[in-house]
Amino acid sequence: MAAKREVRPGILDRPLTKPKGEVSLSSFAFLFSEIVQYSQNRVTSIGDLERKLEEMGYGVGQRVIELISCRDRVTKRETRLVNMLQYVSNVVWRHLFNKEADSLQRSMENEDEYMIHENNPVTNTFVSLPVDMGQLNCAAYLAGIIAGILDSAKFNAKVTAHLVHQPDGPDRTVFLIKFSPEVMAREKRMGAA
Repeated sequence: MAAKREVRPGILDRPLTKPKGEVSLSSFAFLFSEIVQYSQNRVTSIGDLERKLEEMGYGVGQRVIELISCRDRVTKRETRLVNMLQYVSNVVWRHLFNKEADSLQRSMENEDEYMIHENNPVTNTFVSLPVDMGQLNCAAYLAGIIAGILDSAKFNAKVTAHLVHQPDGPDRTVFLIKFSPEVMAREKRMGAA
């Protein structure tokens, strides 16, 4: 007598509201290394490679905010700048990395700049760089994700990833978020109301 095989629903048949769980870290590391190698073969400089990674992350960010909003049944959109940044550094970070970002800071010099600090981004964990690409920061992919999320929420910003060398520990990545003048003007109008 033949045993009955259990038929599992395909990924397209599963509901969006029920998350599957975590993605294996080794699977992500393998997939991301392939993305970096694919992009590296199509560019001529480190800056071009970082821009390519940002572009790839941007599309992911646009979809991540939609998915999180659908899963969490978010019915209200963040309209204030600091609240949106806290949403990204707490809620989105928890969905993507199972932890919150290490810190969120406002720039002392410019009121339109904020920084998200991450001590050990997963994109930099398993990447070994050749000597000629020593300045490459693969966290540019995460900067693209942040930019995609913010732009989708109508907080247009330029997001860049910067590697900060720590003398007493591992390197830290700082995501510098520079908001457009329109966003800052809207924030001032809302603050005055």
